[in-house]
Amino acid sequence: MNVVCLMGRLTADPEVRQTPNGISVCSFSIAVDRFANGERKADFINCVAWRTNADNIARFFKKGSMIAINGSIQTRQYQDRDTGKNRTAFEVLVDRFHFTGNGAGASQGTSNYSQNYSTGYSQPARQTENNFSASTFSTGDLDGFSTVATDDGDLPF
Repeated sequence: MNVVCLMGRLTADPEVRQTPNGISVCSFSIAVDRFANGERKADFINCVAWRTNADNIARFFKKGSMIAINGSIQTRQYQDRDTGKNRTAFEVLVDRFHFTGNGAGASQGTSNYSQNYSTGYSQPARQTENNFSASTFSTGDLDGFSTVATDDGDLPF
């Protein structure tokens, strides 16, 4: 099973380009925290997204934005231009992404979203007390149902 779930901050602005067939592809890297021997360390994970995911990540995320991604690890072979040696690249193929957090990077990267897609919806005021009374609820029609005895004396617990 090849499943990846990561959350981290973008290390640079995402780079989006088009294939010759007009399909969007977005490359980016995220810094993901991990703890090793009691120390906090960061891993820098290369990611690639295609089509609509690529367009949306490039549009709404910037360097420092917090992002959560789901996907799989893929490998690809290439030849190093300088040495001519064969190399293997590991990267996460992004299936889904999620907006996360309200840190400085997240608000910076999602500002276009809130400006362009605001619906004007606001949370309703929180109700502080229930205004329900027993007369609000009815038991309905009990035809076909029998009454259950409420004597718990014979239960073992």
